[in-house]
Amino acid sequence: MVLEVAADIWTFLFYQVPSHVRVVDFGIRHWSGHLKCVWNKTPTVILGHSGHFPLSLMCLLQACRRISRGLAMSAVKRSLIGVCQLSSTGDKKHNFRECERLVREGVERGACMLFLPEAFDYIASSTEETLQLAETLEGEVVQRYCQLARETGVWLSLGGFHERGPDWERDRRIYNTHLLLNEAGQIAGLYRKAHLFDVDLKGHVSLNESSFTIPGPQIEPPVATPIGKIGLTICYDLRFPEISLALAAAGAEVLTFPSAFTVTTGMAHWEPLLRSRAIETQSYVVAAAQTGRHNVGRSSYGHSLVVDPWGCVLAQCGQGPGLCCALIDLDYLCQLRRQMPLAQHRRRDLYGAVGACPQTHNL
Repeated sequence: MVLEVAADIWTFLFYQVPSHVRVVDFGIRHWSGHLKCVWNKTPTVILGHSGHFPLSLMCLLQACRRISRGLAMSAVKRSLIGVCQLSSTGDKKHNFRECERLVREGVERGACMLFLPEAFDYIASSTEETLQLAETLEGEVVQRYCQLARETGVWLSLGGFHERGPDWERDRRIYNTHLLLNEAGQIAGLYRKAHLFDVDLKGHVSLNESSFTIPGPQIEPPVATPIGKIGLTICYDLRFPEISLALAAAGAEVLTFPSAFTVTTGMAHWEPLLRSRAIETQSYVVAAAQTGRHNVGRSSYGHSLVVDPWGCVLAQCGQGPGLCCALIDLDYLCQLRRQMPLAQHRRRDLYGAVGACPQTHNL
């Protein structure tokens, strides 16, 4: 792939590259403006050219820098993640096979943690079927993923599990539960979705999640993982910045938004919301998504994303099931937070502290 950028590329590089990173980290071959970065054995060459330097290219160069540094550091620090995009149906066994295939592909590519979207276990065609298929945390679905984590030796983010509620026999209501499994197949973190999707956009979307789902009672503390401290959320939580700010204040470095966004809302808001959460919290944002048609009445937008703390998109899936990978660079995150200390600049005397989240716990 060949891209054209401004002749003033060097001015950009010297302003954007931190002082402790040498320009040769970019793999410069000639002072004429050639720039080369190798990612998964695919070369990307950027040639000097007069003209405008678009923002998307700036994001690409920043991503290339971090990829280059990450590859050089891979022997001592594994920070590659894989983000899985699914098209779940009501067939739980089929869905698991698809998830397993993507997880194992991510492991082959060197990822130390894989992220699955909301409703990774199933998307049913009716409320009745949704409730019929629900399980407990001790059920077959979760145990299968615990075994998968043990076999592959990686962490798994299970972005939205249909968990039977505490009074299941009486009220037949469920939680929408985000689970983190460590490499030993143990549950290292758990969050139950707080904001439920009750929306009626005439002629487009009509869903009433609260009719069968119990809202989660609290924000959970960030979980220490091999890629950093992870803050857990689910889908519709994305629209409420308070939860992201609370998690960041509690120490989160990576925010997760596993989702099943509708096509209507996804086309309008998906990427802007994710980039906003990354920018305002100065955190990495990982958003595994459902995609395509699940049944006659339900389709999802797709476009799974990884966004860096500057708001640049590092990796993205298109339409259809698949996998994208990105590097989490905590040195870059810490540097950005030092250079632009938003947390210190907040005027809590004017608008108070946002959220109340316990501090992170270690493994």
